Amino acid sequence: MIERRTFRAMGTEMELLVDADGAAEALDSAFDGAEAEFHRLEALLSRFREDSELSRLNRDGAIDAGPDLLRVVALALDARERTRGRFDPTVHDALVAAGYDRSFEDIAPESHVRCQAPDVSAGGVSIEGTRIVLEPGVRLDLGGIGKGYAAERAAELLALAGPCLVNAGGDVATRGGAWPVGVETTGDPLTLELRGAALATSGRDRRRWRRGGRELHHLIDPRTGAPAETDLLRVTVVAPDAVEAEVAAKALFLAGAGAARAEADEAGIPAVLVTERETALAGGLA
Repeated sequence: MIERRTFRAMGTEMELLVDADGAAEALDSAFDGAEAEFHRLEALLSRFREDSELSRLNRDGAIDAGPDLLRVVALALDARERTRGRFDPTVHDALVAAGYDRSFEDIAPESHVRCQAPDVSAGGVSIEGTRIVLEPGVRLDLGGIGKGYAAERAAELLALAGPCLVNAGGDVATRGGAWPVGVETTGDPLTLELRGAALATSGRDRRRWRRGGRELHHLIDPRTGAPAETDLLRVTVVAPDAVEAEVAAKALFLAGAGAARAEADEAGIPAVLVTERETALAGGLA
């Protein structure tokens, strides 16, 4: 029997599913542990919480970090190198300049303030043992990759009760079983079956607002310091874990439809590429 729990964390709706046939007490404990893990990691990794470990790093420029922040920053820096800068955690100030300076539900849908895109650092972050050091003027945003990391951590805890799926606002992690997941396209929804895999979607059709007469979104192009201009509406990627899916979806989104399809095919990354007019499958999806 599939059991379900929903709650809000990290500015989005979370969904936990378990194919459980054990005791109700063990199931409740697994649900409680997975939900608590999201809240714990949000308290550490959110740039919207002044008391978070990430906010302290951004204010002080250097801290002796706990294991979770240290791990997520290391994953983000590795992703920046592997994607040749398309995925870049130093876009914090660009997001703020675009108007994404608070949790999304608190952003005014329209403002007449004109936003100037700042330069985005192409470096400026180092890890020395357990110490993270930012160069002057560098601040980090770990929103997407932090959510993927939290989904994986929650899935590990939820799997104690049975095969499970964790849906963290579109970042999906699974353990055991076969899980059908619907993906939006320009036509009928597409269903992908996840078996020990993860899924993430990056797009410009969800988190949107207006500033100075311009419609903006939350996916910053590090090359320009502004919301990305691309012919893609959204990209969904299947990967071994939710962190890798999140990174690949963002990198392919910034590449644009033609380059993204070629890159996904060459690297064997299963991807659904959606523009305003059509949907393309890449990386082995048929």
